[in-house]
Amino acid sequence: MTDGTISIVLVDDHALFREGLREILGAVGDMRIVGEAGDSMTAVSVTAETRPDVVLLDVEIPGDEVTETVARIRELSPETRIIILSMYDGPQLLSRLLGAGIRGYLLKSVHRQELIAAVRSVYEDPARIVLAVSRNSVAQVEAASAPTLSDKELEVLQLAAQALSNNQIARRLGLAEATVKRHMRNIFVKLNAVSRIDAVNKALAASLIAPHSRNERD
Repeated sequence: MTDGTISIVLVDDHALFREGLREILGAVGDMRIVGEAGDSMTAVSVTAETRPDVVLLDVEIPGDEVTETVARIRELSPETRIIILSMYDGPQLLSRLLGAGIRGYLLKSVHRQELIAAVRSVYEDPARIVLAVSRNSVAQVEAASAPTLSDKELEVLQLAAQALSNNQIARRLGLAEATVKRHMRNIFVKLNAVSRIDAVNKALAASLIAPHSRNERD
């Protein structure tokens, strides 16, 4: 909304739960409920019509599977941030929904202030992701999304962490220097790195390679 008010669509097949959300969020000065739905088809049509800032979407509404509903909403209203509300704390579902583009996943056991803070957070920063789930679920999702390097790429990167040149790495591993360069290019892509130091630092942060005392150079 251009006046700074956060427009919200509520999607849940339990009218009583929607009423509770409406009372909680409607009492907040910078939030306004602009639509409601109890199934996936209505959720998509209401969102397309109102183009809200935020959709609070129950994970188990009648109709299409939730990831399909998320995809349709994002297709028809790309600027809308979707926060999932769920009774279930499952890493597989969380991972799929994050891949589909949700901006938040909250258990229905959260307090009202946590809900309000989550809505404001994704509205103020569209790139932010808000999670109110168990640490175990977050850890499993992070582990599943961690980049995977081949054994040879790990060997190359471990030696790069020791500040060895491509030529030195090639001699150490009995490879052609061109092969080492190819491995480094693959490593850059997988780690989204812009330099050797960047690749090493990201690999260290992800515990892909062991720390090594060195004077880093690009």
